[in-house]
Amino acid sequence: MELEQFDFVVVGAGVSGLSFANWAREEASRLGRASPTILVVEREREPGGYCRTVKRHGFTWDFAGHFFHFRHADIEAWLRARMSGAVRTVERSARVRTAPVPGSQAVEVDYPFQRHLQQLDQIGFIACLADLYQASKHTEATPPASFKEMLTRRFGAAMCERFLTPYNEKLYACDLDTLEVDAMGRFFPHASLDEVLAGLTTPAGERAGYNATFQYPEGGAAEFVRALVRDLPERTLALDEQVQHIDLERRVVTTSQRKIRYGQLVTSAPLPATLTACGLEHDQAAFTSNRVLVFNLGFDKKGRKDVHWIYVADPARIFYRVGFYDNIVPASRMSLYVEVGLPAGSERPDVGVLQQRVLADLAAEGIVQPGQKLVAHHHVVMNPAYVHLTARSVAEAARARADLERHGVYSVGRYGGWTYCAIEDNLVETRALAARLLATNQ
Repeated sequence: MELEQFDFVVVGAGVSGLSFANWAREEASRLGRASPTILVVEREREPGGYCRTVKRHGFTWDFAGHFFHFRHADIEAWLRARMSGAVRTVERSARVRTAPVPGSQAVEVDYPFQRHLQQLDQIGFIACLADLYQASKHTEATPPASFKEMLTRRFGAAMCERFLTPYNEKLYACDLDTLEVDAMGRFFPHASLDEVLAGLTTPAGERAGYNATFQYPEGGAAEFVRALVRDLPERTLALDEQVQHIDLERRVVTTSQRKIRYGQLVTSAPLPATLTACGLEHDQAAFTSNRVLVFNLGFDKKGRKDVHWIYVADPARIFYRVGFYDNIVPASRMSLYVEVGLPAGSERPDVGVLQQRVLADLAAEGIVQPGQKLVAHHHVVMNPAYVHLTARSVAEAARARADLERHGVYSVGRYGGWTYCAIEDNLVETRALAARLLATNQ
């Protein structure tokens, strides 16, 4: 039987896969050529990947806090032109709750922590500033060997013990000494001694960092996904269809429903899963990550109104971040997302027990007040969530992706690239890839 054939088969209908399908069509039009035939195969019953939205009992929640931070005005305009609902541009209001240390209080300060040391208690402020000064004067013959070592060398022990180390240990759910120095890339808010000193006169709430402003649709993050689906021809999306095997020599994909021949394949599936599906040998142990259990919680009454999210460093609290949807899209009831980092593994977390722990910790932190009643909830486990960038994983990912490209397979996005990136980065990457592949196929 003759197989269906497509110019491009795209694995995964998240932002990366859907954006490539759009860019390939637009690039063909720009070149004055017929649109390529494209099939996007998605194992879930709806598109979006982790960028999905749940509506329950009048609350609108995402699978996690998905906020767009645009650096490319043309991409932002392109997306907005395809959206039917309102999109809010929000000036970020974020806080940091420090970890308690002997002799110094745990306090709440503005984010980024490194630039608001003046908001600490006096003992903490002096300790952090003194350690930072000493760190700035210290020179090493060799560069730091890990993310944890970079933090200590650059910022000193006091800043690390109050926030940088315990927070990131909860986030990544691993030993920070195993992570690459540049594990967070441009998303880590570095601050020199001069910048910290300049911050001493910064007004409270002054914004810094890559996400000082962000965009969020009133209908939830899934509105961005709908914009990416809008212009795709009927039957481009094949939902509830799992890729099982990729034959690199014959260029045939076997799914849970059929076999498909492709000219080239673009995948945003996790890189190790793609390598396994292709039957390629790889260093499986190089690819580690955490899981994130996200609780979406709706309460009958409004809570605090002055913050969009809080980073929580205290190891005694199970969560590392709490976000307030009701302060991003104003609402009369408190609507939270609460993120819990978990080590990788196949065992299922006891969600009921963990939710009770989350509620107790929210009350202990004063985020949930007496008299507020939980009226709706939802949860999702993201696995993988944050990949662990190590020297081993960076080298193996580069080698494996180059090997795949030699067979006409292009692994893209956060998990396809096994990297740390923003949502907009996926659009930029797939636009460049579409232009490259269409130019090659002339």
